[in-house]
Amino acid sequence: MLVKGSAMTINETQDKIVKEFEQFSEWEDKYKRIIELGRQLSAIDETYKTDKYKLNGCQSQVWINAKLEGDKIIFEADSDAAIVKGLIALLIKVYSNHTPDEILSSPPEFVKKIGIDNHLSLTRRNGLGAMLKQIQMYAAAFKAVIDKTK
Repeated sequence: MLVKGSAMTINETQDKIVKEFEQFSEWEDKYKRIIELGRQLSAIDETYKTDKYKLNGCQSQVWINAKLEGDKIIFEADSDAAIVKGLIALLIKVYSNHTPDEILSSPPEFVKKIGIDNHLSLTRRNGLGAMLKQIQMYAAAFKAVIDKTK
C-alpha cells in the first residue's frame, strides 16, 4: 500500500526509487513500472473526485486530497490516466507521511535522477509539475495551521 508512505526520510525514499529504476535499461520497462505503481495506489474516496480536489494544469484528470494526522500529511490521489496515476503514486510514496517542513525542504531529486522529466511529453511534464506544486501547497497550508497552534 502506498498511501501512508514509510518510516524512511524523503531523501532515503528518493534514493530507493532511483535504485529501483536503475535496474531497468529500457524506458518501456520504466513506464511499465510507473504504471504498476499506479495500479498499487489505494483507491481515493469518491467524495474527493470532485472539482474541488481536481488538479488544474493536467491534461488528464487528477484528484489530490491531503489530511493532517498529528504533524504529518497523508496524501491520497487518483487519475484517469495510467502513467499519470503512476507519477502521482511516486510522489505520494516520496512525500506522504512526512511533516510540512520535510516536504517543503525536499525537492523531487528522483525525477531528474531517473530521467522521467526527459521522457515525458510536455503536457505530462506540466502535469507532474502541477501535482508537485499541489503537494507543496498542501504542505505550506498545513505548516501555517501547525504554526498557528504553537
